[in-house]
Amino acid sequence: MLDLYLPIIVVIGIAFAFAIGSVVFSRLVGVKRYSELKMSPYECGVPPIGNANERFSVKFYLVAVAFIVFDVEVAFLYPWAIMFKQLGWYGAITMGIFIFVLVIGFIYDWKKGALEWE
Repeated sequence: MLDLYLPIIVVIGIAFAFAIGSVVFSRLVGVKRYSELKMSPYECGVPPIGNANERFSVKFYLVAVAFIVFDVEVAFLYPWAIMFKQLGWYGAITMGIFIFVLVIGFIYDWKKGALEWE
């Protein structure tokens, strides 16, 4: 059994060793020159204006969570679409229930005004 997983364990070990080795090597060899300009925040070439601790509306977070939920839905729809013929009616009914729950969530967000930017 170990013979089957040994190559995967070796590749994972090499990946971790490379990642840790790269960080350690850059710390040891890299030049450390700190300046005010170098340590300032950078946003698309535009100097930052205002306070970084600005408060956001709750609606921003509602939209963000709704986007994540409906974006993750695609991660479940893609494998289902690939295996659609093999799953048959069981897969169609299961995905129908899944999409129904998502539509209910979308209607809830819509009714709560999470999609309004007024």
